[in-house]
Amino acid sequence: MRTDEVFGISPGVRDYSYVDRGNLDSTLSTMLKRTTHLAIRGPSKCGKSWLRQKVLSDPITIQCRLRKPFTDIYVDALSQLNININIKESRQGVFKASLSATGEAGAVLLAKAGIAASIGKDSTTSTEQKVAGHDINDLRYIADILRASGRRLAIEDFHYMSTEDRRNFAFDLKALWDYGVFVIIIGVWSETNLLLHLNPDLTGRVMEISIDWISDDLQRILTKGGDALHVSFAPAIEEQLVSLSYSNAGLLQQLTLLTLDEAGIHEKGMLKKKVENKDNVDGASMVYADQLNPVYQQFAKRVAAGIRTRKNATGIYAHAMAVLMEAADDELVKGINARTILERVVRRQNRIQYGNLKAILEKLQELQVDEDGRGLILGYSPATEEVTVVDRQLLLYRRYATVKWPWEDLIREAEAAGGQIDAG
Repeated sequence: MRTDEVFGISPGVRDYSYVDRGNLDSTLSTMLKRTTHLAIRGPSKCGKSWLRQKVLSDPITIQCRLRKPFTDIYVDALSQLNININIKESRQGVFKASLSATGEAGAVLLAKAGIAASIGKDSTTSTEQKVAGHDINDLRYIADILRASGRRLAIEDFHYMSTEDRRNFAFDLKALWDYGVFVIIIGVWSETNLLLHLNPDLTGRVMEISIDWISDDLQRILTKGGDALHVSFAPAIEEQLVSLSYSNAGLLQQLTLLTLDEAGIHEKGMLKKKVENKDNVDGASMVYADQLNPVYQQFAKRVAAGIRTRKNATGIYAHAMAVLMEAADDELVKGINARTILERVVRRQNRIQYGNLKAILEKLQELQVDEDGRGLILGYSPATEEVTVVDRQLLLYRRYATVKWPWEDLIREAEAAGGQIDAG
């Protein structure tokens, strides 16, 4: 057995080191039997998707992207069921669209959902299995199809949706609940019961599960994985690894794998080995930081490019980013309030106004992501007015890498130009 079969970040569950944190497996299993939507929240790489994969079999899984409308959820979901939906116009729960099956399975499912359709010739196959378009006018048709499929709809990366699309979908969730379709929403957000903030009518119709790791559970990952490999970690090494993981299971998984590399352990041995050299952990952390360098340099470049393309924006954006990057680990993990950010920004440039600061914080997510709508590092919640670190690998990176952030140069440029501040 290789070490990378036990530890490390993976799209699939690492069974040899998987830990049921706080009995969440049984909690989620119980909730899945109830007539309620489920929301699973936690920071990036904390094990949300592993939990879902461990407990829920064969869901219809949708990945959210920034700048894509919430109606793409239905398009993607039905496409996985061999059904095309062409949405021309939409508002909450109401569509102007057409349905068509792309194969026999889709045609059967439409029939099972009670949607009549005529059969036409499909030139891509020798059988007749193409279903002509069927007009729909509300969410009930989609709900009927999803319910007929017998599969649960799971929506990953909900935090990438725009605030408006999140709110619109939250209202659709009420309608889906009425139609007997219960959804799992997975993502990163700081406020408790986000969906209820977006739509109070979901009260009693959605349960939220938060994934927060405590040190004891993280140590169980090391113990379980170590036992599988005939490896033990000295108490000081366990403490160091857990501390550097910033309460994040994914970060612990990868850092542990690299620590074993540094210790020269690559597979299970006949005799038990002990990891007890702290230099192995420091070496692994530096290797990890080096691997992360392209990720955070691209993040910095995207933010800096966004700063430059906004008229008169070099002052407030750059100062805000500098304050955030200088904030303590604990502040970024728990959330740093916009008022606190303002206090520190004003020490740098006393003409910055609170309204302007909040406006740019609301645009922070848009600045960070790439063309595919991925790459979120820092999140901002308008409800709580707090910035949190979405990707906790950033904390390890800035601790072990020598970083010169591009906004430092932008601040100097702004000061040279008279310290001009954007208007909003």
